[in-house]
Amino acid sequence: MRWLRRLLGGGRVQLDPERQQTLLAEVRHRYGAHAQIRFADQVDAVTRMLDGDDGLVVAARIVGEVADEAHDDLRAQAHDVHRRTGRRLLVHRRNYRPLWKEAGRGLRWPLYALPCGFHPYAQVAAAVAVVGGGATRLDRVTDPTPVVTRVFELLDLTTAGWEYGRVRIDADSAALAARLISTAGQVLAAMDDPPRLPPAVRELMRRNNTLDVYDPNGPRVVGRINPGATMRETLLA
Repeated sequence: MRWLRRLLGGGRVQLDPERQQTLLAEVRHRYGAHAQIRFADQVDAVTRMLDGDDGLVVAARIVGEVADEAHDDLRAQAHDVHRRTGRRLLVHRRNYRPLWKEAGRGLRWPLYALPCGFHPYAQVAAAVAVVGGGATRLDRVTDPTPVVTRVFELLDLTTAGWEYGRVRIDADSAALAARLISTAGQVLAAMDDPPRLPPAVRELMRRNNTLDVYDPNGPRVVGRINPGATMRETLLA
């Protein structure tokens, strides 16, 4: 694996675990739903903060932590449904869409209230942007395969939330989806041996649905998004 050869050989970079912990704590506590600034401004601020290789490591860690906690949350929800109703829901990380199709409104979208405290439209969107911006050097600091896998998981959860989880498609949500698609494409393009696209992404790429995007603060339509077309343009290039 090229990333491991670089870590062990001449491509080694100087990383500072203490600085990473400081950055992670600052991003966690300064930003999110409680911050009194727009999500778009938070994304800009966190992106600037996570500059350099240590910032890239932190961004990859945020993406992984959020994806892991979302999976744990959905498993807990599925267990609770089974305990209450006897209905068994299968939770597969590579493709969440069958779970959402079966459970429908019986599930709560997990990304709004995870234990880590990261908000999908603030710290997560920024971390995704940092990973995409650092895609060509990602393999100098970590294995890119699990990172892009977690990016795809978050993309799956985002689009499934729109379709099944009563998540409103506002400008912040659409911006997260656009960043996830762009970052996935950037990381795949930088890899020697990229993984196959997951089933949920392949399913959405066969669609051509254009969706209205709403103002985060009101009912006004401010744009439109076609996830399938964007994925085809970005991931099949």
